[in-house]
Amino acid sequence: KAQQLAQAAGQRPDVAAVTVIPADKGLEDFRTYSGFGEALEALKENPLPHVLHVFPKATDSSAAALESLRRYFSAWPEVDLVQADSEWVMRFNAILEVLRRLLLIAAALLGLGVLAVIGNTIRLEIQGRRAEIEVTKLVGGSNSFVRRPFLYTGVLYGVGGALLAWAIVVIAVAVLGDSVATLARLYGSRYVLQGPSRDDIGILLGAGAVLGWLGAWISAARHLRSIEPRA
Repeated sequence: KAQQLAQAAGQRPDVAAVTVIPADKGLEDFRTYSGFGEALEALKENPLPHVLHVFPKATDSSAAALESLRRYFSAWPEVDLVQADSEWVMRFNAILEVLRRLLLIAAALLGLGVLAVIGNTIRLEIQGRRAEIEVTKLVGGSNSFVRRPFLYTGVLYGVGGALLAWAIVVIAVAVLGDSVATLARLYGSRYVLQGPSRDDIGILLGAGAVLGWLGAWISAARHLRSIEPRA
């Protein structure tokens, strides 16, 4: 009967998995961890029911979604008790929201840092090629013409930085993956730390290229105006 209920519960689109804990297994675990092994021997029958552990999908783990699941299973005549720690989920989601905002702030600060680093690098390259730029302008080269190779260089720097960031994330996931999974299991979760997807990598490379181009453009536009051919 418990297996049938588990199969029925698993049919819901907001349920990721259902685990059945038979009554005998529950009594055995209770005997092992409670310290009442001798007292339990006096029981003539197992008083514990079968237990279903229902794991909602990550996209349906809000407090409202859990409350909907709780009401759904409470309506089953075979179910005596439904326990859902909605308050813990609300606290956990609040912590995640704070972390998301901190990550957005950190990303914005890192973006400004990328602009500053690439801009300074392009400035040094412009100063190192000052004589070449003066000759180019002397023969009629415009600022936009002179600026173009520096923009390409900025894009390359940005893409290179994005690839480096992707490699760091992959290494971090490989190092921390097992520890995060173990911590999640302690809280009854099946969360697994995952690396960036193909879409994430594409966005990362695109953002790196845009930041590199923008930093190079700002620096080149500022410093090329001050370089004019000598009479």
